[in-house]
Amino acid sequence: MRAVVQRVQRAEVRVAGERVGAIGPGLLALVGVGRDDDLESAELLASKLVQMRVFPDEGGKMNRSLLESGGELVLVSQFTLYGDLRKGLRPSFGASAPAPVAAPLFDALVGAARRAGVRVETGRFGAEMEVELVGAGPVTLLVDTQRTF
Repeated sequence: MRAVVQRVQRAEVRVAGERVGAIGPGLLALVGVGRDDDLESAELLASKLVQMRVFPDEGGKMNRSLLESGGELVLVSQFTLYGDLRKGLRPSFGASAPAPVAAPLFDALVGAARRAGVRVETGRFGAEMEVELVGAGPVTLLVDTQRTF
């Protein structure tokens, strides 16, 4: 699984003008599911998201996790994170898991993050979504359960 993670003051996801998910301070994660992902990938990504130390401590140093800061998490499915432009200008999505495989793995990610004790909101899988955020920092990270950046 791949995620682009942003620390936010607040974030909101809308589908056809309807707000389907919103959080206050916390993390927004755009999540792609790859063909090689499995339940272990979902568990690993959830663990990283709730434990990564990207929130400031008393001294202003990034030393607190989502769990420690009391922040919230909004997860938005985004298959385009596996887009490949190495062979031209139109992205290929061959590395993305097909929707019948990706949807249950995305749901497993959501469940694992909730079981860890974080308030989790989501977009709507497969829908055309509007994502609005107010960044904090800015802090933006790439997380990939299959490789290291």
